[in-house]
Amino acid sequence: MITFLVSIVLLILGYFVYGRYMEKVFGIDENRPTPAIEKQDGVDFVPMHPAKIFLIQFLNIAGLGPIFGAIAGALWGPIAFIWIVFGCIFAGAVHDFLSGMLSVRHGGESLSEIVGIYLGRGIKVFMRIFSVVLLILVGVVFVKGPATILHDLTQIDITILIGIIFGYYILATLVPVDKLIGKIYPLFGLCLLIMAAGIAWNLITGDYVVPELTSDMFQNLHIKKTPIFPMLFITIACGAISGFHATQSPMMARCMTNEKLGRRIFYGTMITEGIVALIWAAAAMSFFGGIRELGEQISMPNHNAAWVVKEVCHTMLGKIGGVLAILGVVAAPITSGDTAFRSARLTVADAFGFSQRNIKKRLIITIPIFAIGFLLTNINFAIIWRYFGWANQTLATITLWAATVYLMQNKRNYWTALIPALFMTYVISTYIMVAKEGLGLDMYISTIIGGVAVVLCAFLFFHYRKKYNQI
Repeated sequence: MITFLVSIVLLILGYFVYGRYMEKVFGIDENRPTPAIEKQDGVDFVPMHPAKIFLIQFLNIAGLGPIFGAIAGALWGPIAFIWIVFGCIFAGAVHDFLSGMLSVRHGGESLSEIVGIYLGRGIKVFMRIFSVVLLILVGVVFVKGPATILHDLTQIDITILIGIIFGYYILATLVPVDKLIGKIYPLFGLCLLIMAAGIAWNLITGDYVVPELTSDMFQNLHIKKTPIFPMLFITIACGAISGFHATQSPMMARCMTNEKLGRRIFYGTMITEGIVALIWAAAAMSFFGGIRELGEQISMPNHNAAWVVKEVCHTMLGKIGGVLAILGVVAAPITSGDTAFRSARLTVADAFGFSQRNIKKRLIITIPIFAIGFLLTNINFAIIWRYFGWANQTLATITLWAATVYLMQNKRNYWTALIPALFMTYVISTYIMVAKEGLGLDMYISTIIGGVAVVLCAFLFFHYRKKYNQI
C-alpha cells in the first residue's frame, strides 16, 4: 500500500512542480488572445468554463484507456507503478501539455497541421492520413464494443444498436461542441472520477493487500513471462503516454479563454488520468489475491479487462458500482468514439481549409467519414486492434519530436521533450521489430535496431539544430 500511496503523491507533486516548470518552459502568455476568442464561430471555437473544459478533456483522453490498460499492465506487477508515475509526469503530461498549447498558439489547428509546421510537409501529409485513419478505426471499434455489450444486456438486435450509436455519433460530430458534448461529458467525467475514488477508498480502508515495490517484486511477474520492455510501455498508454490525446486536445484548445488554463486543462487531466490508472492497477493486483491470481483469472474463457471492471465495481461499490461498471464499459467507449469522429472531421477540415461554420460544409466532410466507418463495422477488428497499440505510441512519438523542434526554435529547454521523444522512439522501434504484429524478430536484434533508431534520430535532430542556428 505504501508504494501505491507514494505513487499518487508523486503524481500530484508532479502537477504542481514539473507542471509549473513546463509552463515556464513553454512561455505561457496570459495576455495573448486564444482561438476561442479570436475565432469564435459558435460551432467548434466556443468559449467554455474551465471546469467544464477540464472534465471534457479528461473524458476525451480517458474513456476506458486508463482502466483496461492499467489492468493489463498490472500483470507485470508493481513495476507498472513506475511507468505510470514517471511516464505520466515526464512524458504523457508533457506530451499533452505541449500538443495542447501548440494548438492554442496555432489558432486551434489539428495535430497533423502542427506537426507539419515543425517536421515538414512530408510528415504533415503522412500525419493527415495516419491520424484520420486511426480516429475512424477508434470510432468504429467504440461502436461495435458498446453495441455488443448492450445487446447482451437487452437482447435488442445489434444492428439496431449500432445504428442508434452511429446516429448519436453523427449528431455529436455535427452540432456545436457546447450543445451536446459540453453538457453530457462533464457528467460522465465525474462518474469516472467517482468510480475511481470509491475503489481507492475501498483499497485503503478494506482488507486488500496492494503489492509493494520491493526487491522481490522488482522483476517480471507476468504469468506468460511477456517481456517488460517494450511490451509494458505499449500496454499502458493512457495513464502514462498516449498519442490519441494529441488528436483530442485541439478540440479544447478551441474553447480555452486564457493560456494560463493550459496546465490545468492539458497537464492536469493527464495527471488525473495517471491517478485513475494507478488505482485500477492497484485494484487489479490485489482484488483476486495477488498478481499471479489476476493472471490466472484473466486467462480463463470470457474473462477480460471488462469482466475485471464488473467484478471489482460490484464487490467494492455494491449496486452503485454495478451501475458505474455498466456506465464505464458502455458510456466511456461511446464518449471516446464520438470525439474520435469529431476530431477526424476537424482534421480533414483543417487539411483542406474548409470553414466549419456552415452545417452544409460540415456535412460534406462528415457523411464520407461515417460512410467509411459504417462499412468498417463489418470487419473483424480482433486483429486490426492489435496494431492500435504501437500506432498510438508512434503518434505520441511524432508529436514529441514536433514539440522538441518547436522548443529548440524558440530557444526553450527542448530537453524536456527530447528525452521522452528519444525514449518513445526506442520503445516503438523495438516493439515493431519484435512484436508478432510487427516483424517478429529476435528480442536481442530488435533492441539493437531500436537503439540504432534512437542514435539516428538524435543525430538528425542535432544536425538540424546546428543548421538552424546558423541561419
